[in-house]
Amino acid sequence: MSPLLIISCIGLYFGGLMLIAYLTSRNTSADSYFLGNKASPWYAVAFGMIGDSLSGVTYISVPGKVGAGHFSYLQLVLGYFVGYFIISKILLPIYYKMNLISIYTYLETRFGKHTQKTGAFFFILSRILGASGRLYLAAGVIQFFVFDRLTNIHIPFWLSVSVILALMLLYTYKGGIKTLVWTDTFQSLFLVLGVVLSIAVIIHKMDIGFGKAVSNVMSSEYSQTFFWDWKKSNFFFKEFIGGIFIAVAMTGLDQNMMQKNLSCKSLGEAQKNIFWFSIVMVIVNIFFLSLGVLLYQYYQSSGIDIPMNTETGKIMTDKVFPNLALNHLGMIAGLIFIIGLTAATFSSADSVLTTLTTSTYIDMLEYDRNTVLSEKEKAKRRTIIHIGFAVVMWLVIIVFDILNQRAIIDTILMIAGYTYGPLLGLFTVGLFTKLSLNDRFVPIICVLAPITTYLLANYIVKPMTTYEIGNELIILNAGITILGLLLVKNQKIEAL
Repeated sequence: MSPLLIISCIGLYFGGLMLIAYLTSRNTSADSYFLGNKASPWYAVAFGMIGDSLSGVTYISVPGKVGAGHFSYLQLVLGYFVGYFIISKILLPIYYKMNLISIYTYLETRFGKHTQKTGAFFFILSRILGASGRLYLAAGVIQFFVFDRLTNIHIPFWLSVSVILALMLLYTYKGGIKTLVWTDTFQSLFLVLGVVLSIAVIIHKMDIGFGKAVSNVMSSEYSQTFFWDWKKSNFFFKEFIGGIFIAVAMTGLDQNMMQKNLSCKSLGEAQKNIFWFSIVMVIVNIFFLSLGVLLYQYYQSSGIDIPMNTETGKIMTDKVFPNLALNHLGMIAGLIFIIGLTAATFSSADSVLTTLTTSTYIDMLEYDRNTVLSEKEKAKRRTIIHIGFAVVMWLVIIVFDILNQRAIIDTILMIAGYTYGPLLGLFTVGLFTKLSLNDRFVPIICVLAPITTYLLANYIVKPMTTYEIGNELIILNAGITILGLLLVKNQKIEAL
């Protein structure tokens, strides 16, 4: 498969994004940048959130992990479904009632400015590390299978990443949320098509019908979904309850996910968006997992070697889908994979630039309250912040590449996950108690909580017991945060 053909297709894809950006960013203002003039159609927001939730890492990893974890990931997704219901009925009404742009303004109203900035800091830290890590991993796949195979030109990794981020800037810096609602819809369409068409290609290659493919998936040992060993990390209730809290924290308490929801015309439309999004998310993840089963069945039936780590003897799950799509299934399958991966990666990364800008602009620098600066000067500073975060992400990605150790990237993504525990703890105390906090000490508690959680999980539970901590880690982290906040309360806790 010609790398130039792949580059041409990616170029056409970005051409579509640029056209959408041009049409949606005309006559933009601060209101359209931050909240899309409160005119975003709920169905566009709902469909676009699929791309936000499923990163390039998910696109590659979920099908591959079926070989090791079967359908256990679906337990987590079912928890997400319940978590989205909580977001719809508890968090969104509060955000709309307060007419928020940044959701961390709630923390200022409830506790004070130090708490607001603490919440914003954890969001910014998590999203920089998470988005950069995901973009690094996906860009690495494109670099290896496309740019490194160009025979006449050598395109270094730093240059290809620079081009990717520059393209993101071109279609996000001006239009903001007003543009992202529609570019994310466009990208989610290609992401879903990537999965569906990949399934269709494999069914065709295996020479079986759709009904037989469904039967193969359902009867396969890989399709085992529920696991009941309470000591294991994939125990149903660990995954399910962990999924609930992960959804609440990483969607409902995340500026990146909520800002587009707040751009809907009304609370009712935002709730309708979350409802349909939650249903579509379950369906799309079932497609991902089913694709994983078919991938492994194709490896077995075709006699193709599954990518293995020669040192550990374990399946290289992140190579299972790319290896088959780009090396064995033909040109069409390869193009479908690359476009789907591009959509999954960029839809989760491009919106981060806008929402990081929002949180910094409002929570950290408080430019929205500045009465000295003109609107033109505010817009200029907003653009500078937007570009600045693109540069920061570029630097983080290059550091990842220099270190050249995937284990370090996994650790960074794990650390990013720890940062949602304090957010969950802060919002829990704010929403369900009348507790007043000593605002100045909140940042200290929120820094110590994830550190304590990490030490407890890795130096007490892991070496001293056979219990495996899984996705319930975020609950433990939030619980430690809440206990710490009780130490800096100003009055007795009183349930609402």
